[in-house]
Parts: sequence; structure tokens; C-alpha cells
Amino acid sequence: MRISTNTIFDLGVASIQQQTSDLIRSQQQVSSGRRILTPSDDPVASARVLEVTQSQSINLQYDTNMRSATSSLGLEESILGSVGGLIQSVQTTAVQAGNAALTNSDRASLATALRANYQELLGLANSTDGNGQYLFSGYRGATQPFAETSPGSVAYSGDQGQRLIQISPSRQMAVSDSGQDIFERNKQGNGIFAAAAGAGNTGSGVIGSGTVVTTYDGNKYKISFTSATTYDINRWNSATSAYDISVVAGAAYASGSAISVGGGQVEIKGAPATGDTFTVDPSANQSLFTTINNLITMLETPISGSAGQAKFSNGLNVALSNLGNALDNVLTVHASVGTRMQEVDSIKGTGEDLQLQYQQTISNLQDLDFAKAITDLTRQQTMLEAAQKSFTKVQALSLFNFM
Repeated sequence: MRISTNTIFDLGVASIQQQTSDLIRSQQQVSSGRRILTPSDDPVASARVLEVTQSQSINLQYDTNMRSATSSLGLEESILGSVGGLIQSVQTTAVQAGNAALTNSDRASLATALRANYQELLGLANSTDGNGQYLFSGYRGATQPFAETSPGSVAYSGDQGQRLIQISPSRQMAVSDSGQDIFERNKQGNGIFAAAAGAGNTGSGVIGSGTVVTTYDGNKYKISFTSATTYDINRWNSATSAYDISVVAGAAYASGSAISVGGGQVEIKGAPATGDTFTVDPSANQSLFTTINNLITMLETPISGSAGQAKFSNGLNVALSNLGNALDNVLTVHASVGTRMQEVDSIKGTGEDLQLQYQQTISNLQDLDFAKAITDLTRQQTMLEAAQKSFTKVQALSLFNFM
């Protein structure tokens, strides 16, 4: 077969170019540390790398969301801790106010301190996060949740929502709580029913918060003293809007003895006067602001006589019970925030493990085996040098070199 000089040159150059191309590709692989430089190098692995990379990016976004959730929950936890400490301070002041040695002026001074606590509480309830969003306004983050409409009266302008952040494919985490649930929905009395003295009482009877013995039936009751030593109990009649359903008539009264009412028990101490009344109603919600304001008003009101002292003691008992319920409510929400933070930490750990798995999968698919690559590079370099040397020999076989 005849082989022309052009053919010799073309074949030689093509072989050298191919060897050079292979050498350059190997050199690029070594310099980049990747086996796959273009999708055509391994179409199946390239598609898999793209899929895993997308999953990795989504997982990284969840990690960013978790950091945001942790920040928001941490701030709320701090604020709730301050609110709990403030309520405890108010409780301490209320207990101090019960000291019989205090004068009207002393109690007025305590009321002044409580007004400062009241304003501090209002500021905490209107706390914002780093983005200027109010923590306790529900979904309405741009709306200030609490505003004083009149002295001692606070209105809530938020809603009942909880702002959510997606922290995993299947989990949305609440990173806020409604201020109404925290500051407005605090049960009165012992949390089941609320016992209170009548505003017009003239005796020295003082009623406690009471306890549930069996199951409270949810009705409203009035204890009416028909004399200093006897009382009646009547139940509220919704049809007539009056306490006209007799439950007990002419029961004997002894100071401190238990009085059974609708599945609960209350104790009245002291000497009630004829016509004095005490009510036992199902617990309703009361704003923490109202509780503190009522306590302030009570401390600012001078006490006169045994009836005034009894009225003060009854009001103080109500305030302490309501403050205790408010503190329990805040602590419950505080615990919920802590539980959510723990869950975020747990999911974050799972996300970090998943991120390592994604990185390992991508590495297995596209990273270079350096030992093999360097061996191939050395071999290809040797082959290129051999091709170049052999080409010089072959191109010298032309007949022109012998003429």
C-alpha cells in the first residue's frame, strides 16, 4: 500500500495532538482535583452530582432558617425571663404590702414602685427583634401589640398567630407567641374558680382562694351571711339573672372552717357582718396589666377600720392568686420556647450529619483519585514524548531525503 508524505504528516500530527489533548485534560484534572470537568466526561455521575448539589443547597437554606429560629427563640426566651422576674418582684411587693405595720403612706410608696414595674412590663410586652418586628403581636409583626388606652387600661392590637419558619422538609417551627396568650389570658383565682368578697361588705371576713375537692361544676355561687354565725348559699339562675336557686340555707359559720361550693371548698376567716356576701365564680381571663393596676389602686386607697382592712386583705389575696397564675402562664410559655429551641438544636444536628453525607456523595462522584491521575499523567507525558520522537524518525523517510 502506498502511503503519501501528506498522510504520514497528517497521521503523525493527529497522534501528537491527541496525546497532547489527553495530557492537558489529565493536567486539568490534577490541578482542579476533579475527575469530571464537563458533563460529557461522565453524564450519569454529572446528573447525580447536580441532584445532590441541589439537595445540599436546600439543606444549607434550612440551616440558615434554623439559625434565624434560634436567634428569635433565644430573644423571646430572654424577654420572658425578664417578665417572669418582674412578676416575682411584684409578688414580693404585694407580700410586703400585707405587713400590718405599714401605714397608708408606706403602701402609697409601694404603689409608686409598682407603677414603674407596670411601665417596664408594658415595654417588655412591646419588645422587637433585630428586624424591628414586634415579638408578641402574632402575624402582625409591624403592629405594636400593646398600648395604654387610658391609665391602667391596655388594649391588644395583635392577633393570635405564631410566625413560622421552615427548618426541615417536614417541620415548621413557631418562633413567636401571641401576646394575648401571655399577658391577657391569665386565669383568676385558683385557676378553676375565683372567690371574692362583696364590695359593700362591712364585716371583717376574709375569703381565701379555695381548692377543688372533686370536680368544680362551673356554676356561679353567692355566700350570703344572714347573721354573724349563719349563711346561705345560692346558685346563679341564668333565666332570671339572679342568685335565686337555693343550695344551702342557714348553715352555721365558724371562722376558718371549710365551706363546700360546687365541688370546691373555700375558707372565710374573721367576723362577717349580717348582709355580707362572697362570690365563687368560674375563673375568667384577666390581663396581667389589669392585675397590677388593681393592686396599685388598692395600695393607693387609704385603709380605715376593720372593714377597710378586711377589704384590703381580700383584694391582696385576689392579687396574689392572679399574679401566681400569670407567673405560671409565663413559665409555661417560657418552657415551650425552651423545648422548641431544643428541637431546633436536634434538627440542626441531623442537618449537619446530612450535609456531611451530601459532601461525601459528591466527593465520591466527582473527586479525583490523585494516585491514578498522576500515574496517567506520567504515562501520557511519556507517550507524547515518544510520539514526538517517532514522528521525527518517520517524517525522515521521505524519498527527498535520499535524493
